[in-house]
Amino acid sequence: MGRGMTDQTSRPAPSVLRALLRSEARSGVILIASALMALIIANSPLGPTYFGTLKTYVGGLSVLHWINDGLMALFFLMIGLEIKRELLDGELSTWPRRILPGVAAVGGMVVPAAIYVFINSDNPEYLRGWAIPTATDIAFALGILALLGRCVPVSLKVFLTALAIIDDLGAVAIIAAFYTEDVALTWLGAAAAILLVLWGLNRAGVRRLAPFLALGLVLWFVVLMSGVHATLAGVALALTIPIEPSPGRPDDTESPLHILEHGLQPWVAYLIVPVFGFANSGIDLIGLHWTGAVADVPLGIAAGLFLGKQVGVFAFTWVAIRLRWSDCPRDASLAQIYGVSILCGIGFTMSLFIGLLAFPYAADIQDGVKLGVLTGSLFSALLGAGVLILADPRRRARAATATQSAHPE
Repeated sequence: MGRGMTDQTSRPAPSVLRALLRSEARSGVILIASALMALIIANSPLGPTYFGTLKTYVGGLSVLHWINDGLMALFFLMIGLEIKRELLDGELSTWPRRILPGVAAVGGMVVPAAIYVFINSDNPEYLRGWAIPTATDIAFALGILALLGRCVPVSLKVFLTALAIIDDLGAVAIIAAFYTEDVALTWLGAAAAILLVLWGLNRAGVRRLAPFLALGLVLWFVVLMSGVHATLAGVALALTIPIEPSPGRPDDTESPLHILEHGLQPWVAYLIVPVFGFANSGIDLIGLHWTGAVADVPLGIAAGLFLGKQVGVFAFTWVAIRLRWSDCPRDASLAQIYGVSILCGIGFTMSLFIGLLAFPYAADIQDGVKLGVLTGSLFSALLGAGVLILADPRRRARAATATQSAHPE
């Protein structure tokens, strides 16, 4: 059982994973820029136009609603495709490979949630936000790793990607289980019927994507009407898309799932996620009193992301390695693992999304959610990057060489 991460990194990563790392990293940089732009515009003379546009209704839904329920359904479709591919034909296809990122993901969800609940235990209304700091933003985190270049071994990038995918699976389960209210059983039954048809197409050997996507669009509308959050339709659709596992050849371009994933990837990475970040990062900081920064909700979120994530991920990872459940990621030191654990506190996209579900009708609390997510994510990014720079063995080697040159024997 102890060969997990060693097996995972002893051979070159599949090209589909390398493509994911590259696209997510670039997307993370764009996401950072879109979030900063939203903050600047929201606190400029253009602020009223920014907020007013998001509240404008088009086709029965506000622009913000179309972004969060419509565009983000494609984001969740992408997540579902990644989860299915990795579990069946990728870096999480065997139990040894799942152990370390799986254990780390559990720690990264349990400890932040516990910190949030502890801070907000006196207010039952605020407890609805317990899941907000449990998520890791893979694009943002990999964007930071991309900026660090060779400071981080490839094995840790794979580890972070696998951890974040499992983390996303946990977030999807949380959304389905805890943030679904007023379910309309008739519409939910219709959704189940559509999923049954999609499953039948898969079993019948249909490999054309057109019927799956057409039924997926109907599924999105039906799920929206059922009261279950519409984005979950994306995950459900992804699970029915055919994939043909190919041992030794995981980057099979003939797989319908592979084709759809690679077709969606640039749209999600470079348009959908940045648009979501831009639409949901705007906070009117001018009208925000300093006490708002230490209110229970933002403090619980920031502490959960910044402290809870690094403690949970690193402690659970250390225990798994110590008990020989899995090996340490190849060429990675404990200091580097700690740095990556801190970066897991970058919650951003999924944390903001869960925050909107937790407090859908409380604008003031939503501002607190945004403040907590941005603060916790910012501190996690800065400290995580700093630790990884200091932990870079090449840096220590250069320092030792400089010392020897300055003080020759």
